[in-house]
Amino acid sequence: MQFYKMFIGGEWVEAVGGERFESLNPFTGKAWATIPRGKPEDVDRAVEAAKAAFRTGPWPKLTATERGHLLRRLGDLVAEHAEQLARTEVTDNGKLINEMAFQLKYIPQWYYYFGGLADKVQGAVIPIDKPQTFNFTRQEALGVCVGITAWNSPLLLLAYKLAPALAAGNTFVAKPSEFTSASTLEFAKLVDKAGFPPGVFNVVTGFGGEIGDALISHADVAKIAFTGSEATGRRIGELAARSFKKVTLELGGKSPHIVFDDAEIDNAVKGVISGIFAATGQTCIAGSRLLVHRSIHDQFVERVVAFAGQAKKGDPLLASTQVGPVTTPPQYRKILDYIDVAKGEGATCVLGGGPATGPDIGEGGCFVEPTIFTGVQNRMRIAQEEVFGPVLACIPFDDDEEAIAIANDTTFGLAAGFWTQDIRRVLRVSERLQAGTVWVNTYRVISYLSPLGGYKHSGIGRENGLDSIQNYLQTKSIMIGTAEDVVDPFVMR
Repeated sequence: MQFYKMFIGGEWVEAVGGERFESLNPFTGKAWATIPRGKPEDVDRAVEAAKAAFRTGPWPKLTATERGHLLRRLGDLVAEHAEQLARTEVTDNGKLINEMAFQLKYIPQWYYYFGGLADKVQGAVIPIDKPQTFNFTRQEALGVCVGITAWNSPLLLLAYKLAPALAAGNTFVAKPSEFTSASTLEFAKLVDKAGFPPGVFNVVTGFGGEIGDALISHADVAKIAFTGSEATGRRIGELAARSFKKVTLELGGKSPHIVFDDAEIDNAVKGVISGIFAATGQTCIAGSRLLVHRSIHDQFVERVVAFAGQAKKGDPLLASTQVGPVTTPPQYRKILDYIDVAKGEGATCVLGGGPATGPDIGEGGCFVEPTIFTGVQNRMRIAQEEVFGPVLACIPFDDDEEAIAIANDTTFGLAAGFWTQDIRRVLRVSERLQAGTVWVNTYRVISYLSPLGGYKHSGIGRENGLDSIQNYLQTKSIMIGTAEDVVDPFVMR
């Protein structure tokens, strides 16, 4: 049993109340670690440490170039410990070791990129229309930033937020999901080892209902960055608005995955499988609505069913496993409930449709069979609401206009994808899809260089790329009068 402490002000500490909770291994269903159960008093400690680090001490005295050096050093340490961190995440969230190992090897790029960007943040000299006035701008840090991450990819989602925040000169309080806190606490060891001053990075652990409001409402917090559900994002937005905090919200999705009749079928089948069944469907960008041209619909769905039906379920720490467990028991029950809803609405289940069984899935794990529904109408709940599991809803369409209309007929707009060999269609359809990311002849491609975020109910703001660092900066305009004599003081010039 692993025994973790919170990281606050450069020290490893227990929760003020001394309470702890267990973290379960999704594959075995058994506790493998204990985590401090923080309360509002712990939030106060973490925010106070971050505020002190922002205002005094070594951090505000560092040059932007020196901040960049620390970030690149952190990237090196993550790369050095990638295998260990990946195994910790798999043990805590049940995702495949192949995927998490790739993520952890890739995550250092965020710290390298934003480390290099730290001293490229520049203001401007404005050729202002006022005589005898010199005007320039500065880009300045916000202060204490809070990052609240989901349980599906804790360290990747943290990198989206932490790397630009520190590059901009802010300090940070991380609140990982109560289901997957261990990897963030392991990561904090590397932040400490990299040489960041105490209080620049802090981790407070516990349940959202007990410490979430305290973090979001805290008077000394300037910015909230959150990845998670639409409902929680709405709550965060409402609370943050009361004190005019800046927010970045990356929320849910019901992403359309469109296959046109001229698609390269073999590649499209693999893309659809990756889009919904990789990560057991537990990703905001999952291509959970499959839209297929009616002329190839039946043939294509048969290919997808055959491919998905052969997926190997089992221990996520084994490289041969293709479908792992659902991360949390509540999510497992939610997925099964949605499967029942789809059946009740009249959709036809052509694959899966319930809990998975078999000798390789262990005892106590929460496994759901890869599930595919046909006969789906886009108005059905299975096509409108985020399931966040290995459940695919198939919908036929007759022409491009109908495909676009169905794709956009949702409150979400995080991602979309389509397969075609017609370059004119590529340009036309990608322009009209209402989504923050559109993939063409590929799916689930993410880069530290490219902005990620949603339209409509899928969120506010963008993470990654040049756009993201602006979310952690504010602009100050400075005007210097050069006149020797001040004119009429009662008239604004």
